[in-house]
Amino acid sequence: MNDNNFFAMLSRMKYINRWGLMRNTIHENIAEHSLETAYIAHGLAIIGNVYFGKNIDEKLVAVMAMFHDTSEIITGDMPTPVKYFEPGIREAYKNVEQEAENSLLSSLPDLMREEYKKIYEINSDEDGLYRYVKCADKISALIKCIEERKMGNTDFISAENATLESIKNMKLEEADYFIEKFLPKYSLTLDEQTRKGMS
Repeated sequence: MNDNNFFAMLSRMKYINRWGLMRNTIHENIAEHSLETAYIAHGLAIIGNVYFGKNIDEKLVAVMAMFHDTSEIITGDMPTPVKYFEPGIREAYKNVEQEAENSLLSSLPDLMREEYKKIYEINSDEDGLYRYVKCADKISALIKCIEERKMGNTDFISAENATLESIKNMKLEEADYFIEKFLPKYSLTLDEQTRKGMS
């Protein structure tokens, strides 16, 4: 990969669409998804800190989420049913993701590369802060399912149910709080969301 094209490559995230196996009413790219995942992950960390007495670095979690799908600039978005079809496929894809991340990192100057490498290394720790990113990733997917259902697209109903179940199975109290307090509002229209307090 050419030197110093790390940020030019990141700008290509907007060209990589998600949900390739599904009929979409609204198309979503990985740039949009990464932003949503970042502010949800940040929110989960804040929830953990203020309601559950934790000491989570919410800024780091947000940055981790910003970069969690950058390998897909090179690999494209692998649909979940394919990625998790069997362990061999999942392991092979993880290796491909790692190579893609290494390729991106190699396009940075040496001193900057070491700083960005830290983000990718933390993102490989499934049991550490990355679980907040992974949970936010799933919540973002759940929101997408809700939005599609609101538009009358029934193709996402089973995905919505499965995604909600997978979030619950993570047993993350911050996620339970988010789903109880914030998720219902995603089913409201703009008028319903803004009516209170308006003249």
